[in-house]
Amino acid sequence: MEGNRLRSQHRDLLLKIRAEFTRSIVEDLSDGRSPLILINRFRNYCNNNPRTICSDSSKGQEIITLEKQCHVHRIGELRNVLLRVLLIVQQLLQENKHGSKRDIFYMHPSVFSEQSVVDQAINDICILMQYLLEKGRLVMGWLRFQEAERKFDCINSPNTAHTIPVLVEEVKDIVSVAQYILLVEKESVFQRLANDQFCTRNRCIVITGRGYPDVPTRRFLRLLIETLCLPTYCLVDCDPYGFDILSTYRFGSMQMAYDAKFLRVPEICWLGAFPSDIEKYNLPKQCLLPLTAEDTKRTEAMLLRCYLKREVPEWRSELELMLQRGVKFELEALSVRSLSFLTEVYIPSKIQGAMYF
Repeated sequence: MEGNRLRSQHRDLLLKIRAEFTRSIVEDLSDGRSPLILINRFRNYCNNNPRTICSDSSKGQEIITLEKQCHVHRIGELRNVLLRVLLIVQQLLQENKHGSKRDIFYMHPSVFSEQSVVDQAINDICILMQYLLEKGRLVMGWLRFQEAERKFDCINSPNTAHTIPVLVEEVKDIVSVAQYILLVEKESVFQRLANDQFCTRNRCIVITGRGYPDVPTRRFLRLLIETLCLPTYCLVDCDPYGFDILSTYRFGSMQMAYDAKFLRVPEICWLGAFPSDIEKYNLPKQCLLPLTAEDTKRTEAMLLRCYLKREVPEWRSELELMLQRGVKFELEALSVRSLSFLTEVYIPSKIQGAMYF
């Protein structure tokens, strides 16, 4: 059943490439026009230029929005990147094969020059084709739901991982006795919670997007919150990447700006890890890592995000503290106290003591 749906999606995407995208280029050429590709970009509401009100998508703030820009690229400029990637995608679909972004890069490394070029082309193609990227994501806990003809009964074995469905719009009959939802950044932390039987001792639902969350993960989370009205906490590493993942869940991402109003979850609270946890939990120096030059650059850029000051000033304070100290640490560093310190002490005490932002 799942295979049939995916094949149908692939056929639809292939049809869009052939019937819509390619046809428009051919029509332009036939009429003697220089073909143009219009890719919608959304401006950050931090840019002070309120000429047009539309969906603010880069930070997921639909009520504070600015002008939507259309960046126009001539075909000649895209020939060696976007069109070549699109050709590869079409070939993979025709042959019913799978290829990762890294695979695509290695097909023409001299043309693409670096991985980020391929990543941006894939994102632009998703916008053009209105297609959503997918990747692994897991859920466990006190939850039961149905997707099409498939039934997911996490309650019978609350510490067993289930894959979050791709077609979230088909999820229905959601039932839960959970008291809260816990988001965790990494699968390793998710597995630690499962091994420690965390959901047996705590009536909750645990979700991981395995790093930066994909669209089904964020839509599924939003659906659960809208249906169950449960408090939601997010647990990420104390580093710039963890903070960026946290922000993606709550405010949306730049890459998926065009769909942010369906993805952002403003109810999320940051449970940890905080830079201030270093003293609170007496983490030894050997558990701390120095911020790299890239970490510092990323942190300074994040401090410029307007929503930090306007909506979550406590987040900004913690981020400034990280930059001031010049160190970071992973959630696994808490194991220096004991292997199950994260699940037995850290998470329960933070939630019970309302030690979150």
